[in-house]
Amino acid sequence: MAKTIGYIRVSTDEQDYRNQKFEILNYCDKEHIKVDTWIELEVSTRKSLKERSIDKLMSSLESGDRLIVTELSRLGRSTGEVIQLIKKLAALKVEFISVKQGLKINASNDNDMTSKIMVTIFSLLAELERDLLSHRTKTALQRARADGRTLGRPKGPGKSKLDGKEGEIRGLLNKRVTKANIAKILDVSWGTVDNFIKRKMSF
Repeated sequence: MAKTIGYIRVSTDEQDYRNQKFEILNYCDKEHIKVDTWIELEVSTRKSLKERSIDKLMSSLESGDRLIVTELSRLGRSTGEVIQLIKKLAALKVEFISVKQGLKINASNDNDMTSKIMVTIFSLLAELERDLLSHRTKTALQRARADGRTLGRPKGPGKSKLDGKEGEIRGLLNKRVTKANIAKILDVSWGTVDNFIKRKMSF
């Protein structure tokens, strides 16, 4: 049975959380739509798609369902990411509504030419964003080379959380403490200890 899902994503602002829910409910009231399920998450866009429960959201959607958000930025942290999600929704034939943008893509209706056009436009915008990003990157690299700056990662060992703790580590190793236990003592991973000893300490 088709269902309507309201998706809310905020960082730590409780007021923003309530505002999003109000906007979705207000829209649904005007359009005579009932929200069957809410997916609510308080997390930054710096987190991955999985951490934002997007993968859980996508897997719960079926053909004919409806997804409502307050604005496109709630779905992703870049135009490309948002567009990829909208294309997936279209492929699943899920109706998508973004309240603030007044965007309604009804991919469940094969005769809805507007939705097909919107998906096409979004795809072109994603391609344009990739091209512009590539162009900006190349321009920045050319400018850096012209200024004589060295590109790429600096040679030699980089900084480590264990810098300055060589004496402590050496003492523990002399006492035959294992690398695993040293990692626990210094609150780092075993790999960090192992790499630090190999790259920065000589015996």
